[in-house]
Amino acid sequence: MPVTESRLRDALTAEHTLDVLPPDFDSLGVRYSGKVRENFSDGDRRTIIVSDRISAFDVVLGTIPFKGQILNGLARYWFEATEDVAKNHMVAVPDPQAMQVHECTPVPVEFVVRAYLTGVSSTSIGRAYERGERVFCGHPLADGMVKHQRLPTPLVTPSTKAPKGEHDLSVSRSWLIDNGHIDAERFDTLAALALALFARGQALAAERGLLLVDTKYEFGVDRDGELRLIDEIHTPDSSRYWYADTYEAAMERGEDPRSLDKEFVRRWLVAEGFTGDGAPPVLPDSLRIEAARRYIETYERLTGTTFEPSTEPPLPRLRANLGVRPAGDEAGQGG
Repeated sequence: MPVTESRLRDALTAEHTLDVLPPDFDSLGVRYSGKVRENFSDGDRRTIIVSDRISAFDVVLGTIPFKGQILNGLARYWFEATEDVAKNHMVAVPDPQAMQVHECTPVPVEFVVRAYLTGVSSTSIGRAYERGERVFCGHPLADGMVKHQRLPTPLVTPSTKAPKGEHDLSVSRSWLIDNGHIDAERFDTLAALALALFARGQALAAERGLLLVDTKYEFGVDRDGELRLIDEIHTPDSSRYWYADTYEAAMERGEDPRSLDKEFVRRWLVAEGFTGDGAPPVLPDSLRIEAARRYIETYERLTGTTFEPSTEPPLPRLRANLGVRPAGDEAGQGG
């Protein structure tokens, strides 16, 4: 059944959105907290729990109902749909908001692929072009292009992996190599994989009436030395989607293409005067609900299935599905 507005409104409460995980989850392994994902490593496997947090401009803004379930479900869908293109780290999905994966050492580079001259963040190709830059991440850009125009070919525009709380930097292949972040052979291997994954993503999105505008990929090396796609893939958090049937008309009118991702949240923040520095404005409930609707529509369009969320409070459900031991439970430690 469709997720109604009343259902979304009920899910706005702290009990039904997953924000910070309490200390008892540390029984799953050594914790690393990202902006959206909580990672727990036992040395061989990693458990990734996808929170309902939303971030923009590298800042956590609050929570969105059912967001973690949608991201986890979409990551599973795309990992399965691209496993013939690139090996990935997925092992099992024991909970709607959790995935167990191979432990990997991350490659310290994000492989961003862009197919259009767009974006509102300071690191985007669209903003760089507006500033008069005609070389972006080592790629020359022609004069006379317009906002949201399709690029002649998708570009790999890598960025650094900034520590939590800091901003990523869009850089060139040569900068990364010269500064010791990655060697040339590995960069070229992963850039080719990123372009192949992007081509698959564009093709499958097109079948669903969407344009995959840009995205980012992260890779890691497993214990056997194999490269794997890690983190997540083609979700509304990491990817920009536009409706294919309205793109040309929007371009003719000089309007922003109709989007199906979290870009509208970034635009709202910019309108409120926030671009990543200082304290972010509080997201109104109406915006949180609209964001949830867009995430749900993205899930349903891309997978071709109806989104059926678990409406159980997430913390007890995750504890049960992942076997989280209460703090101080010595009996559970004996096996």
